[in-house]
Amino acid sequence: MNTNSATATGLPPARKRRLPPELNIFAVLIGIALVYEILGWIFIGQSFLMNPQRLTIMILQVSVIGIISVGVTQVIITGGIDLSSGSVVGLTAMISASFAQASTWPRALYPGLTDLPFVIPIGVGILIGIIAGVVNGQLIARTKIPPFIATLGMMVSARGASKWYTKGQPVSGLTDQFNFIGTGIWPVIVFLVVALIFHIALRYTRYGKFTYAIGANVQAARVSGINVEAHLIKVYAIAGMLAGLAGVVTAARAQTAQAGMGVMYELDAIAAAVIGGTSLSGGVGRITGTVIGTVILGVMTSGFTFLRVDAYYQEIVKGMIIIAAVVIDVYRQKKRKT
Repeated sequence: MNTNSATATGLPPARKRRLPPELNIFAVLIGIALVYEILGWIFIGQSFLMNPQRLTIMILQVSVIGIISVGVTQVIITGGIDLSSGSVVGLTAMISASFAQASTWPRALYPGLTDLPFVIPIGVGILIGIIAGVVNGQLIARTKIPPFIATLGMMVSARGASKWYTKGQPVSGLTDQFNFIGTGIWPVIVFLVVALIFHIALRYTRYGKFTYAIGANVQAARVSGINVEAHLIKVYAIAGMLAGLAGVVTAARAQTAQAGMGVMYELDAIAAAVIGGTSLSGGVGRITGTVIGTVILGVMTSGFTFLRVDAYYQEIVKGMIIIAAVVIDVYRQKKRKT
């Protein structure tokens, strides 16, 4: 009756309002947490969810991965990939920490100077990340090297540079001002602020429209007047900037820096984005989904530790979940095309 009357009046039939895809991901998060809660009572006799200290540690642990994943999400939406973010974290942690040391070299140059202001090591770390991202973007946009190869090269080079910078020695003795960034709930605040900024940028600005357009159909985006090359450089620069910021937060949290920091972080960031609904085919993804995906990874890791599952089992299960998320994404893409 409603359909016929709509046709008679020339109006299209009313469309059903679709629920946000993040609700499905959030339901998965709740389901995983409940499974750990039940298993905890059965095998250990303890509650997983009713331990505020455990939940706080879990959120703090995923904050750095979350910062990286916000940048990686934008790269994947364009149809690219970034394998260098973990190595950039290690490099920026080393360099920013060296500027944050209560060291002798500033006093040698300027006898009246004690320690550098904390904004300088933060700015240096972020700048190094931007440079690494711009190099990635230039290689991909100008030379047409596949993103996988370009960022793989940066991954190896940045890791080598982090070891060369201090000849493999850790950097310690950081100032209290710098370390303050990594104390308490500050890493979580940084993560949430970054997520909010780029959620708004992707949904409500021209930057976001261009990013989705390139991922959906790069040729159509170029024909419509988008400077694809310049925009790709911008996206990779932002991803590098956020990896640099994550490196700064990592060094501040540990109150030291080592060349091995950030190992495998890029895969966790990609996993968080994919679990959160970002399509590896490009053109689809939301920061809100990535945030939930990051929390899912944190809940999984914390839950395995809570149940006293060995670390190598954790890696096996994490790999299986990543594969399952990709398979679901492929199925979803085929369904959308049909």
